[in-house]
Amino acid sequence: MRVILAEDSTLLREGLVRLLAEEGHEVLAAVGDAEALLAEVGAKTPDVVVTDIRMPPDHTDGGLRAAVRIRELRPEIGVVVLSQYVERNYAAQLLTSSAERVGYLLKDRVAQVEEFLDALERVHAGGAAIDPEVVRQLLIRTTHADPLTRLTPRERTVLEALAEGHTNAAIGQKLHISLSAVEKNLNAIFDKLGLSRTTGYSRRVLAVLRYLES
Repeated sequence: MRVILAEDSTLLREGLVRLLAEEGHEVLAAVGDAEALLAEVGAKTPDVVVTDIRMPPDHTDGGLRAAVRIRELRPEIGVVVLSQYVERNYAAQLLTSSAERVGYLLKDRVAQVEEFLDALERVHAGGAAIDPEVVRQLLIRTTHADPLTRLTPRERTVLEALAEGHTNAAIGQKLHISLSAVEKNLNAIFDKLGLSRTTGYSRRVLAVLRYLES
């Protein structure tokens, strides 16, 4: 795939460039701030953009705002944002507009090379890749109004894997259950969360996005 990187840490940026090149991907540009990222995306045609959330000059949410802008202007481009911590509001801004071609990963995930590359491939293929730790923290809710309390422990486990962006087959392999069991649990989840009439891929992550919006 063709990738544009935006990361202000020179060490991490160069490490990502080397990693992607070794895996046979083409790095079209590697920049250190959000303005340069937008300029490169405007001039080139990447398949996926990987950007840090906090970028110069103010080191707040410049990378995130650039990612949201890219999704608005070039929805065919996959966007993966990297964050040092789970930042719920930032995740909401990125994910609630669409559940396709988007990823939200903690920087620690980059060190787990196979998982990082798998996340990029999922986003490139049109899916989603949400860091497991992000999903876990979003699912820790205890209020009585929380419809997740209606799910069984197995259904919650399936939902967690689902929200990370895994396919049904991958969920079955991850949890060591049959494909039919995965489908049965998914149908129960959609029913309990009021998503049974929603069509398309997006409902596969709406259960988590609903909490990001609340």
